[in-house]
Amino acid sequence: MADKIDYGTLKKGGFMRQKQKGYFSLRLGIVGGQVTAEQLAAVTDVANTFGHGYIHLTARQGIEIPFINIKDINAVKAALAKGGIAPGVCGPRVRTVTACQGSAVCPNACIDTTTIAQELNDRYFGKELPHKFKFGVTGCQNNCLKAEENDFGIKGGLEVVWEKDKCISCGVCEKACRTNAITMKNGEITIDYDKCNRCGRCAYACPADAYDTTEGYYVYFGGLFGNTVSRGIPVVPFIKDRETLFRVCDAALNYFRENALPGERFKFTLDRLGVDGLKEKVMEAYHG
Repeated sequence: MADKIDYGTLKKGGFMRQKQKGYFSLRLGIVGGQVTAEQLAAVTDVANTFGHGYIHLTARQGIEIPFINIKDINAVKAALAKGGIAPGVCGPRVRTVTACQGSAVCPNACIDTTTIAQELNDRYFGKELPHKFKFGVTGCQNNCLKAEENDFGIKGGLEVVWEKDKCISCGVCEKACRTNAITMKNGEITIDYDKCNRCGRCAYACPADAYDTTEGYYVYFGGLFGNTVSRGIPVVPFIKDRETLFRVCDAALNYFRENALPGERFKFTLDRLGVDGLKEKVMEAYHG
């Protein structure tokens, strides 16, 4: 190890300086909160061999291993690699993508959050930007991952259409709707789409499968939860396909990279410039 330590490069590679001289807390690369048993075994081994026998779970579904000595960094990387896990990143770049368990597990979820999180990670993770940038993916209106707290938040939804021929007029969907968007009169269902939040509860509750559904995504820009708390804002309409979603993601990141000042979070870029410039770019992407 050279006498002069490049702390910036170490931080970029997930090694964050501790208050104890010569020691680092290592942030690992986790995608959507998913960690395999093999990876956990490797993390346990590293924590026991090179750390103090414990890990820290971060607020963003991350794992950190404290008390890694600077002299052991290369050995730690090698040990983690054997278990199929690598260090994460810190600093001004795209960070860990968080996600709930999504439709693969959760009965309320409208979208496959795990796949989306992995695609976001493959596409953007570690991308250099003026400041940190965080993605969060939540499966439904229950909003377990708090989409609006992220620089770019994604919330799943279902667009529903009542199919009269299948309906048995039981009224279950009307009772299931939390926004009073559904009314039934004389056996006929009416949906007030201005009230509908696309939670999908009507379709999930229906015993006759009388709702045709199309999954999609609400997106939010410029959320922040730290020294300043700010709710991300919706700029584009409900997105109904993955291709459009990623075009909008590309446009948002490009806008941030091209317009943000060094050290400026996305929220403050939007505060400084207004939202019209972002809206123009993401709506272009939305329309293809």
